[in-house]
Amino acid sequence: MRMSRLFSQTLRKAPAGAEVASHELLLRAGFIRQLATGIFSMLPLARRSLTKIENIIREEMNAIGGQEITMPVVNPAEIWQKTGRWYQIGSEMGRFKDKAGRDMVLAMTHEEVVADLVRNEIQSYRQLPALLYHIQTKWRDDPRPRAGLIRVREFTMKDSYSLDADWDGLDRQYRAHYQAYFNIFNRCKLPVIAVKSDVGMMGGQLAHEFMYLTPIGEDTLILCDACSYAANRQIARFRKPAPASEAPRALEKVATPQMKTIEEVAGFLNVAPSKTAKAVFMIASIPENETTVDRFVFAIVRGDMEVNETKLANALKATELRPATEDEICATGAVPGYASPMGLKNVLIVIDDLIPDSPNLVSGANAEGYHFKNVNYGRDFQAAIVADIAAARDGDKCPECGAPMRAVRGIEVGNIFKLGTRYSDAFGCTFLDHEGNEKPVIMGSYGIGSGRLLASIAERHHDEYGLILPITVAPFQVHLVMLNRSGEENEIARHANLLYERMQHAGIEVLFDDRPESPGVKFNDADLIGVPLRVTIGKRFLQTGNVEVKRRDARESTNIAFDEAVTALESEIRKLKSEIDSRIAEVTM
Repeated sequence: MRMSRLFSQTLRKAPAGAEVASHELLLRAGFIRQLATGIFSMLPLARRSLTKIENIIREEMNAIGGQEITMPVVNPAEIWQKTGRWYQIGSEMGRFKDKAGRDMVLAMTHEEVVADLVRNEIQSYRQLPALLYHIQTKWRDDPRPRAGLIRVREFTMKDSYSLDADWDGLDRQYRAHYQAYFNIFNRCKLPVIAVKSDVGMMGGQLAHEFMYLTPIGEDTLILCDACSYAANRQIARFRKPAPASEAPRALEKVATPQMKTIEEVAGFLNVAPSKTAKAVFMIASIPENETTVDRFVFAIVRGDMEVNETKLANALKATELRPATEDEICATGAVPGYASPMGLKNVLIVIDDLIPDSPNLVSGANAEGYHFKNVNYGRDFQAAIVADIAAARDGDKCPECGAPMRAVRGIEVGNIFKLGTRYSDAFGCTFLDHEGNEKPVIMGSYGIGSGRLLASIAERHHDEYGLILPITVAPFQVHLVMLNRSGEENEIARHANLLYERMQHAGIEVLFDDRPESPGVKFNDADLIGVPLRVTIGKRFLQTGNVEVKRRDARESTNIAFDEAVTALESEIRKLKSEIDSRIAEVTM
């Protein structure tokens, strides 16, 4: 590709709103352009990189028996109603009506479509196991798109679906994906870890996320270095401290003027925050039959802890949670800042499982300026749900070994789910086993977003000058820079064009900067775009007959004779690929 013909242009400065390094650099290097919030066009450089990423994914999926198909992005609502997700998923789902007035869905994922296919295609155990995948556009109307391609509304995802006759088969396919995902990320030169995660809207029994650790990540991970326990904070467990045993004392109402926060109340009453009860008020959207009902939720954790909203939503089986307004709180009889679970009406009380074992807590009294001392669960109030709803934090003890854990940030670049029979049961996906008995097909679901993966690679591989893309995903392998400002045909231009032709004939992917720009502009653009190898031919060539070869990730360059350049570049490309291939290794779950 000649840069004089390249559709996209580089930018000296990123447009306003670029939030993180990958977003800024992909804009400046001419990879992407924003159309609307969370919606991007992929220009030629990005498209070439994404094709390479997607082909790596294809190779690894095919290696574990995957068969590629294409499923529609527009789905009839009835298949999502059949599984209940039409009612369970909130405003993130893209809903519309077709010309006949039928409800339609812009697919967020394709479990329902796969189940519909399986219902009609799979009849016998002889057709199992099977693995289907596609690479397709998805739509999720995320209310908070950010960081360029890292969090968008329209995106491309590889989603694969395993189909098995038994649970052992699901275990094998899940394990095969676990290894394949590490292979994919290693081939893209992106270090990741796998952590247990919430099954969320997908449902099922078990899920893992593959996380690239970075301070800009939106997910918080809780890791134990002593025993390798790793989980997304959404579901992370921790060893909760056992409260000291005490006999219940008499309930006592005490004045706490202007004391509303845990810290203020604990300090005023001279008690530890762990001796207080923290109240959180939420409105939960909870599916009931074929509709969704909003319920006021009074959630309680110990005062030295925080409510984990994902755990709370899972305990409630809620599709959405939002903070309650002050008016909604007052309507229940509670007083903001002084709320108590006692004496409320039309309230769903959910407490952390540590609360029943925590005697004589301080809680609000539902009266302005007053709290209760010596509140005890069972005697003074009851809960509809008792569950682990507390958030794990940095320094909390590991649930497996008791060692202190650490909290880090990460970007989710892939996920895998054991779905089981949730979708099979909803669609009646059954097969006849070898004895003629009807059994449900057991499913798994596995996803990787190619755009988010490209952004994470850019986030990992850059310096102050621009991108430094791995050879496996860079849009080109070599950036040929011709230093010939005149734009006229001369000895430099003749040899540069000859070298370009020789590289193309040898199968080297080359971006040829043939523009009549200054050396500074060309070198800056080469660094910004981040192609792994740069070849420069200019006035020095006329004196020495050599071209300059430089790796983007190295400071020094090498002079190579013109006629040996192609062979030397082929060798360097093999070396770069070998460095990445050496990262591939077997992993354990």
